[in-house]
Amino acid sequence: MARLIVGRLLYAAVVLWLVSTLVFLCLHLAPAPVERVIGGPRATAETLELIRRNLGLDRPLAVQYGDFLRRSLTGDLGESYVNGVPVHRLIADRLPTTAWLVLGAGVLWFAGGVLTGVASAVRARRAADRAMTAFVLVALSTPPFVMALVLLYLFSTRLGDLGVTYFEAGPPLQEHFLQRMALPWVALALLMLATYTRLTRGAMLDVLGEDYIRTARAKGLPERRVVYRHGLRAALTPVVTQFGVDAGALMGSTIVTEKVFGLQGVGQLVYQSVTLGDTPVIIGVTLMVTLVVVLASLLVDLGYAALDPRVRLA
Repeated sequence: MARLIVGRLLYAAVVLWLVSTLVFLCLHLAPAPVERVIGGPRATAETLELIRRNLGLDRPLAVQYGDFLRRSLTGDLGESYVNGVPVHRLIADRLPTTAWLVLGAGVLWFAGGVLTGVASAVRARRAADRAMTAFVLVALSTPPFVMALVLLYLFSTRLGDLGVTYFEAGPPLQEHFLQRMALPWVALALLMLATYTRLTRGAMLDVLGEDYIRTARAKGLPERRVVYRHGLRAALTPVVTQFGVDAGALMGSTIVTEKVFGLQGVGQLVYQSVTLGDTPVIIGVTLMVTLVVVLASLLVDLGYAALDPRVRLA
């Protein structure tokens, strides 16, 4: 177990270094210079040169990269080019909103997808299975931003009556917290719920055809115990694997949902930073998302032992 954790942490360090280096080079070699984005189209050559000097962009690229690596090792991601605020503070201010969005949507799509997938597999080729298959097709065919706009339109009157006009998440005990976050959760989770329904259904159908499932039924065990105790536990392995990847990657893909509902989260921060050419913020968010993905992958590997006793972590 300890060897696995150490190996994964070393792997995470290498991945973070590669990602940070790639993003640093791409952003600093972009065709639209940062000083032009900040100074605007009418900035003079003297103004552009002053901006470059103030930001330290007039130094050789290798020197900038060396300073970036040294600061990154101490957790210093630099300061925003736009307002001079430390990047880690900007991310920390926006992270709770995105975390609540991802957490709520993750619970909805994982629990809902597993339950509907199991129900569909148990009732394979029946009316309920066909209805869930139709739901999966419709949900997979609907882009998240379309679902977000439809939900916002349908429930805008009700939200207006509640006085909820700005979707900024806060602590769970905050007034109208559920009303503020319910629609973003559903809009973000619906597509993934359909995906997990199909994935769970396929895994359950494969498991329910195994010899040990037939043996359990031949022993007279209750069908519920056969399905949920023996079948679901084995079928969850690929589902949990996919969930670990999706939950981490979703941290960096909430831009559309946050934009539609006005959530001031990390997605909005990335959108604003890309628009303004705020390189340090873009790099900082990219490193945060990469770290979340790697840690989620580690947690998935550690969870295999609980789901499948045949797995041995070494």
